[in-house]
Amino acid sequence: MRIALVAGHLAPRPAGTDSYPGDPDAQVLALATALAGHGQQVTVYAHGDTAAAGRTAPGVTVEPVPGPPPGGVSEGELLAHIGDVAGHLAGRWHRSAPDVIHAHFWTSGMAALAAVRGLGVPVAATFHSLAATPGTRSRIESAVARSVAAVLADTSDERRDLGRLGLPRASVRVVPPGLDTARFTPAGPAAERGQRARLLTVWAPGEGQAAATAVRALAEVPGAELVIAGGPVQAAALDEDPEFRAITHLARQLRVADRLICAGELTRDGIPPLMRSADVLVQLTQNRPCAMVPAEAMACGTPVIASAAAGAHRDAVIPGHTGFLVPPGDHAVLSRRIRQLLGSRVLFEGYGIAAANRARSRYAWERIAEETIAGYEALARPRVAAAA
Repeated sequence: MRIALVAGHLAPRPAGTDSYPGDPDAQVLALATALAGHGQQVTVYAHGDTAAAGRTAPGVTVEPVPGPPPGGVSEGELLAHIGDVAGHLAGRWHRSAPDVIHAHFWTSGMAALAAVRGLGVPVAATFHSLAATPGTRSRIESAVARSVAAVLADTSDERRDLGRLGLPRASVRVVPPGLDTARFTPAGPAAERGQRARLLTVWAPGEGQAAATAVRALAEVPGAELVIAGGPVQAAALDEDPEFRAITHLARQLRVADRLICAGELTRDGIPPLMRSADVLVQLTQNRPCAMVPAEAMACGTPVIASAAAGAHRDAVIPGHTGFLVPPGDHAVLSRRIRQLLGSRVLFEGYGIAAANRARSRYAWERIAEETIAGYEALARPRVAAAA
């Protein structure tokens, strides 16, 4: 098939950096590469990092689309920008129409639907996140969801939320983002560590409360250390960050400062060894950039204790098999689950093996590509039959 992925934006990487967890929008390129690996011809339409074509596999082309005005974008400017993108795509597709279009994010869905009028090409949409409150965006998301031929949701929570918008459950497939099972694997070097049991959490801006819960749990797990990955590149800059200052102050109050390690920013090459060195990943953040962290740690053979409030975490972690889900902010339950895992070597090793198997079987890009293609074929089939 000739597949058009409308990404809208691919954020450029800062020169010389490849920070983890990075920009989740880059997963569109990873999907394109996986689809091309199955023999599909893929074109990614995006503004921003148009040099991204050099980071993809054969069979993938990245074509630029008009970008939004520089600086802050008002609602009127955003809608005008979507119109510019739609006009650009319409001109391109009327010359050479793809077999299926997959729009990522609500803005791209709106542009793709406008561009494809009169062509009879099916459009699928993945929103990645939905508006938290009613307003213009939520109304547009509802209209896009009702207008496309199918929706591929990242999580089962997103499918539920789409149902609340009135979308029939049968028209929504859950196809999560994938992970690189060659990079995230139990085999490979592990970061240096001492004799203490190691807990790891990946921090994100605005998630200081999640880190604070992990520090409070650390106080109830004697002999363990907690590594907080993420934050400014320079370790000295951690002292200038208000959230990190609050976390370290709390650690001193609880007398666990000597067991708290703030690692700062890590690269994608640096995180797998750190995950392999950890006994348990404690991931309580709920923001989108960190959504795949539990699955990637599981792929490294590390059991996971994650927030039960995050849909991606609930989909990835099988409680009592690959780890546990805990209520957000409840450090007592968190510490009890940590002690349960660390207290039994057999349980700990069994969870690690099950976690790696779960991650490979569910989140390998090969499987995600197959599920995505199956969704496309279900859309394209009626069109092909009608043409015949």
